[in-house]
Amino acid sequence: MVNLCPPLSAGEDTFELHSLQLELEAVEKQIQELLGRQTELRERRAALESFRVSIQRDTNTLTTSTPCASLHRSRAPWTRSSQVSFTPAPGHHGPWVQQQRKTRARPRPRTSPPPPPPVFEISTRNCFAPLRETERDAVIVGDSIVRYVRATLAKGKVHTHCFPGARVVDVSAQIPAILKNGESVGAIVLHAGVNDIKLRQTEVLKRDFSSLIETVRSTSPVTRIIVSGPLPTYRRGHESPGLFRADGLHPSRVGAELLSDNISRTLRSI
Repeated sequence: MVNLCPPLSAGEDTFELHSLQLELEAVEKQIQELLGRQTELRERRAALESFRVSIQRDTNTLTTSTPCASLHRSRAPWTRSSQVSFTPAPGHHGPWVQQQRKTRARPRPRTSPPPPPPVFEISTRNCFAPLRETERDAVIVGDSIVRYVRATLAKGKVHTHCFPGARVVDVSAQIPAILKNGESVGAIVLHAGVNDIKLRQTEVLKRDFSSLIETVRSTSPVTRIIVSGPLPTYRRGHESPGLFRADGLHPSRVGAELLSDNISRTLRSI
């Protein structure tokens, strides 16, 4: 058999031996470190096992010292007494031991549920409901033009209030007395202004009419307001139509009947 490996020289043999020695030292060092780590881990395991056994022993002691019967045989909750007594522990001459006496709580008396709150019936009333009633009276208020006006309703009465020579402000002053029982008046017809036209104060007449309407509203808010007139006038001596008298101011009998019919139709339509 032929050996193909050439023989080592003296220098190569010394180098290889030194390398093996270094590797062996490194391995031994690793072994020592592992052994030390093994010892450390064993000590920690022993300490943990000892601590677990101690905890288990304390838990068993607490469970054994607590009477279980007190949790089930009592039916009422126990409360701590307000009085605390101190007695020495039997067979022991050390410090005083605090004892607590348990007393049974008094049962709370049963109370009936509170009664339901009272129910109050609140009657509601629409302030505009009187306008829908069938039997409602109406009034006509004005100057001498309405002296012979006689309007009618299907149901209810129509009362005429005539104030000869009255201007709009004079009619307004009479409204509170006429509408003193405003709930029985469904509508009011205002006929005035003929005595204001001759003064030729248009803006003043507008303000007086606005004041008259506001007076009616404030006196009887549910009363319907109808403004009639004023009628046109004619000079004396001129040929006057058959609807007016000779003075050209006041309506004739035919004119009064026509004015009454117009007011009646208006009252029945509202």
